[in-house]
Amino acid sequence: MLKMYTKRRVRHALNGPTMGTRWSALFFIAPGYDPNPLRAALQAAVDEVDAQMSTWRPDSDLMRLNAAPVGGWIAVPDRLRAVLNLGLAIGRASGGTFDITQGDAVTAWGFGPEPANPERIRAAMSGVHQPAHEALDIGEGWVRKSRPVTFDLNGIAKGYGVDRLAETLLSNGITAGLVGIDGEMRALGLRPDGTPWSIAVESPDPLRRAPHSVLGLEEAAVATSGDYRHWVDMQGHRLSHTMDPTRGAPLVTSPASVTVVAQSCAEADAWATALMVLGPDRGASVAREQGLDVLFLLRAEDNSTRAIPVEELFSSATARTGASSGG
Repeated sequence: MLKMYTKRRVRHALNGPTMGTRWSALFFIAPGYDPNPLRAALQAAVDEVDAQMSTWRPDSDLMRLNAAPVGGWIAVPDRLRAVLNLGLAIGRASGGTFDITQGDAVTAWGFGPEPANPERIRAAMSGVHQPAHEALDIGEGWVRKSRPVTFDLNGIAKGYGVDRLAETLLSNGITAGLVGIDGEMRALGLRPDGTPWSIAVESPDPLRRAPHSVLGLEEAAVATSGDYRHWVDMQGHRLSHTMDPTRGAPLVTSPASVTVVAQSCAEADAWATALMVLGPDRGASVAREQGLDVLFLLRAEDNSTRAIPVEELFSSATARTGASSGG
């Protein structure tokens, strides 16, 4: 019966450009379905996120906020306001390790549109770290900076874009599918055969893409932050893109990667960054407090990895090593 049911569904795999990478959507539906209107709606959803939250587009709503004077109320779109609110909330819950006011540090170290700048690096590192939630007042449709800061949503906007892809599937009557942007994924429902969607947790290897383990995902999202994909070379040292807010500089020591499962991909994305900063000891304690399923991968001197799962989901997933089925 399962095989017959699967045959009555046609597989659709849609994708398109966004945020310097690509979005994807995978679902199964009855024959005769025209995916082109949905493809356009999915593209429009991520285009909206990029237009509101990009630091690479000088005309984005976020960059307009960054350019606004301190103390002046500025109108912002509801989606941007919601992400700012969520970013501040996770910042408070993580003890400030997720900090959306690190835009100047990110730019100074060369992780934005401009190359690294030694003068800006000195300024970023000499500043006193203050809680991000004290830097922004959020009202109904309006926000106001209370001190001169530069906001950066790169640790949460991609995850939010994945959530918008999922919402777009649902609004078009598709209740089961898998959507993602560059490895950040969200699963709706189950595959046609009744099994969860298969997600590969990547091994933290900068030279090749290979799975460390495979996770079965149902009605949840997963995001990974690591030290092996985005970095800059500084005087012979490779520096990861994850910032230590207390120093205004990239992390000196950190896990090789942190993978988080949460209800929304925006939450998973932000918490993966926060837990990279916290590290496996403090991070595991905070993850348990927040009810998050987390996998820390630590790199040994011989480049082997050691897994530290938090909660039961990854304890079982780490035993299932091998290539992902790709959905």
